[in-house]
Amino acid sequence: MRRIGRWIAQSASSSLTRRIVVLNLAGLIALLVGFLYLNQFRQGLIEARVQSLLTQGDIIAGAIAASATVDTDAITIDPDRLLQLQAGEGGEEPAPSLEFSLNPERVTPLLRRLITPTGTRARVYDRDGGLLIDSRSLYARGDLARGDATPVRKEKPSFIEQAWNAVRAHVPGLSAPRPEEPAPTDGRSLPEVQRALQGSRGTLVRRNSPGETIVSVAVPILRGRSVRGALVLSTQEGDIDKIIASERFSLVQVFLIAALVMGALSLFVAGQIVGPVGRLAEAAERVRLGIKSRQEIPDFTRRTDEIGHLSGALRDMTQALYRRLDAIESFAADVSHELKNPLTSLRSAVETLPLARSEESRGRLLEIIQHDVKRLDRLISDIADASRLDAELARAEADRVDLRKLITTVVSVANERRRPRDARIDLTVEVPAAGLEDPFAILGHDSRLGQVVNNLLDNARSFSPKGASVRVALRRRRTAIELAVEDDGPGIPPHALERIFERFYTDRPEQGFGQNSGLGLSISRQIVQAHRGTIRAENRAGAPDEDDEPTVLGARFLVRFPALKS
Repeated sequence: MRRIGRWIAQSASSSLTRRIVVLNLAGLIALLVGFLYLNQFRQGLIEARVQSLLTQGDIIAGAIAASATVDTDAITIDPDRLLQLQAGEGGEEPAPSLEFSLNPERVTPLLRRLITPTGTRARVYDRDGGLLIDSRSLYARGDLARGDATPVRKEKPSFIEQAWNAVRAHVPGLSAPRPEEPAPTDGRSLPEVQRALQGSRGTLVRRNSPGETIVSVAVPILRGRSVRGALVLSTQEGDIDKIIASERFSLVQVFLIAALVMGALSLFVAGQIVGPVGRLAEAAERVRLGIKSRQEIPDFTRRTDEIGHLSGALRDMTQALYRRLDAIESFAADVSHELKNPLTSLRSAVETLPLARSEESRGRLLEIIQHDVKRLDRLISDIADASRLDAELARAEADRVDLRKLITTVVSVANERRRPRDARIDLTVEVPAAGLEDPFAILGHDSRLGQVVNNLLDNARSFSPKGASVRVALRRRRTAIELAVEDDGPGIPPHALERIFERFYTDRPEQGFGQNSGLGLSISRQIVQAHRGTIRAENRAGAPDEDDEPTVLGARFLVRFPALKS
C-alpha cells in the first residue's frame, strides 16, 4: 500500500499526469452537464403521463355520466355499453322532464373506487365551474368530507434531495419558473377546466409554489351532447420530479463511478508514460552533466509503443556518443603520436645542424628537415580533412549521384594526369539486363564519393608494379551498386585485411618511413559508412603454389552502396 501511495503521489506531482487526468475528467463532466441540461426525458415522461390521464379521464367521465341515473347506492354499469359510448357520454339523452344533475353522493363511491388504485388526484366540477368533489377529501368508502381539501402530508426531503434542490435553484436549465398553483375550488381560474366545460379536453403542466411539477387533464362529462360538468385528473405533487430526480441521481452515480474509473485509468496511463519519460530525462541529464564515466539509459525496448522506441533511440544515441568520444580520444592520441615522430626528428636535425662541419652533413640534415616538414604538412592536411569530415557530411544536403558518370570522370582525369611510372586504369561498367531508368544512382555527396575513388586508385597504383594496370569494375547487384578496384601488387597480409582501415596504419616497407599518413583508407571507410555502404579488402587468389597454398595475384577492394529505386 505504501508503494502504491508513493506511486500515486509521484504521478500526481507531474504536470503531465495532471493534464491527462483533467482532460479526461473534463470530457466526462461536459457529458454529464449535457445530459442534465437535456429535457427530453422529462418531456417524454410528461407526454406519457398526459396520455395516460386522458385515457383514464375518458373512462371515469363516462362512468360518472352513466352512474347519474342510478337511484340507489348500488352502481350498475354495462361495460359493453360503456365502451360503445363516446368519450364522456353517459347514455341516451333523457326526456326534458328528467333534467340530469351531478349528485356528489352518487358519484363519490364510483370515483373513489376508480381513483384509489391509480394514485392520481381527481376533482369534479359542475357546469358552472364549482368544485363538487376532490379525491383528497375521501376518507372512507362512501364518505365525503366537506370543506377544503386536506393536503397530502409529505415526507421531509433527505439531505441529498435538499442539496439537489439547491443546485437546481441556482443552475439555469435545471430549474424552471415557479408560478403559484391556482386555487382548485374555483374552476373558472383553471384553463383546462374552462376548455372541458366548452366540450373539449384540456391539458396543462404547471408548477406549484414549492416548484413541483403537476400534470392536469380535464375531460368533459357529457350526457348525450350536453356538458354536465368536468372531471380533472392530476398527478400528485412531486411525482414526476421524483422520477426525474431519481434518473438524474442515477446519472450522477454513474458519473461518480465513471469518474473514479477514469481517474484510476488516467493515473495508470500517466504512470506508464510519465515514469519512463522521467527516468529517461534524468538519465539524459546525467549523461549531459557527465556525473559518471558512463551512464546507462533505462531499457524500455521491450515495450512496443513510442516509449520503447524513444528508449531505444536514446540508448543508440548514447552509445554513438560514447563511441564518438572514444574515437575522438583515440584520434587525439594517434595524432599526438604521429606528430611527435616528425617533430622529434625535426628537432634533432635542427639541433644537430649547427654542429655539422661538412657540407655533406649539413645537406643530409637539410634533407631530413625538408622530409619532416613535408610529412608534417601531409599529416596536418589529412588530419584536418578527417576531423571535419563528420561535420561536413552532417551539414551537407545529400543529392542524387550517378556513380557511372562520377567514376568515369575520376578515372579519365587520373589517366590524363598519369605519370610515367603510374599504372594505367581500365574501367568496365556492367549495365544490367533489366531496363532500369537510372541503375547506378545513389543518394550522397559527389565530392566525397570522388575522394573515395581517388583514394582507392592512388592506393592501387602505389602497390602496382611498373607496366601493370589497375582495373575498375562497376556493376549493379539487385538493390546494391558494387565498385571493385583491383591491382597486381603483392596483396595484403591476412592479419592486415581489417587493420589497413585503421587511422595512421601503413605497411609500406619498400617506400620508406613517413611517405604516407595512413589516413586514406580510414577516411574512405568513414565516407562509405556515412553513405550507408560497406567497404572491404581481399586478396586475388591464383593457382596453388608448391606448398598447395593459393598464390596472391594482387589486392581487391569492394565497395557497395544501396541503390536508389528507379
